[in-house]
Amino acid sequence: MQKVYPNATAALEGLLHDGMTIAAGGFGLCGIPELLIQALVDSGVKDLTVASNNAGVDDFGLGLLLQTRQIRKMMSSYVGENAEFMRQYLSGELELEFNPQGTLAERMRAGGAGIAGFYTKTGVGTQIAEGKEVKSFDGEDYILERGIFADLSIVKAWKADETGNAVFRKTARNFNPPAAMCGRVCVMEVEEIVPAGSLEPDHIHLPGIYVHRLIQGDHEKRIEQRTVRKAETA
Repeated sequence: MQKVYPNATAALEGLLHDGMTIAAGGFGLCGIPELLIQALVDSGVKDLTVASNNAGVDDFGLGLLLQTRQIRKMMSSYVGENAEFMRQYLSGELELEFNPQGTLAERMRAGGAGIAGFYTKTGVGTQIAEGKEVKSFDGEDYILERGIFADLSIVKAWKADETGNAVFRKTARNFNPPAAMCGRVCVMEVEEIVPAGSLEPDHIHLPGIYVHRLIQGDHEKRIEQRTVRKAETA
């Protein structure tokens, strides 16, 4: 099965439809599939539900899809770095399903493992628990969280072989593996594609069985907030 495509637009061909659910890897601007996000913007697909830790910043990452009003609902853990995200939510233009970070990651992982739901203590007694089933185990209450089953996953890795076996670099791994797992189809962008068999098996973070389409491209690697130490005086 040929998994390597020439560009992001080609890799998404035939996969997009209005109203679909997309799981996106990344944390802020770290490890985001920026090429695939731009291709989604260019496609004009709309009424999207996007599961992602946050939505990038106003002019980059998933923030671009918010600017064009292509996202109807976000399933996220964090809003703070994106002013347009906050504005749309507070004005009622954007539906938001808040998730604790660990819960969101586990919901994605559960979907990838074929697990319909799981019980967790996180959120018990808070607004997170409203409307959810509560069950007691050994005298402690837990709430039921549903696994996420996305129509499409878009993720970014450092390098992959031609079959999709992928390696992530340091913190850029973040939400990418669970996001990749929970999509019915996973499209991944990487900085480098290497021949099959050239990656050390013990170093592979995401098996190629989860990856259906693959592209290689150049990335900007923007930094959200650059913080530097003040120069020391002589």
